[in-house]
Amino acid sequence: MKPPILMDFPESFETERLSIRSPLFGDGPEMHAAVRESMGELTPWMPWPKEHRPVDDSEASARRARVAFLQRSELRLHLYLKGTETLVGSSGLRGINWEVPKFDIGCWCRTRLTGRGYMTEAVRGITAFALGARRVEIRCDSRNLASMRVAERAGFLLEGELHNNEAITPEQRSQSRP
Repeated sequence: MKPPILMDFPESFETERLSIRSPLFGDGPEMHAAVRESMGELTPWMPWPKEHRPVDDSEASARRARVAFLQRSELRLHLYLKGTETLVGSSGLRGINWEVPKFDIGCWCRTRLTGRGYMTEAVRGITAFALGARRVEIRCDSRNLASMRVAERAGFLLEGELHNNEAITPEQRSQSRP
């Protein structure tokens, strides 16, 4: 097997309505705007939005994602409405095991663009470009119905539920109590 850094993966590709590309330096301001707009929908499920306080945090995140993309340690992708600079959200391949090869797809959609099928379209497109993967997974909280619907619409099958698989924050712990 060749080292991951030598694996070819397209810098960008398109689906019917989306331009999907690797992160670039300068993506921070638009990423910041999209994350800040979507905080209410993202924070119950993901801890990382809190890391996007000032614009510089989002720019640093985009730059780290660019380096990880080039190293092939994580393949974050930014999703744009085709022919525009409007960021729809982000997705990509993470939890990479090149030995299998297998990947986990994560995704989020900007609040004002939810409910239009963009995430399902992105997940299908990314899965098609998943470097000959033997396995592609989507993991989400069982209470995150929007993510579960994306997985179902994209053709993923529920194989099981993972219990006590990840650390949770005190805030998440209080939300899970009746």
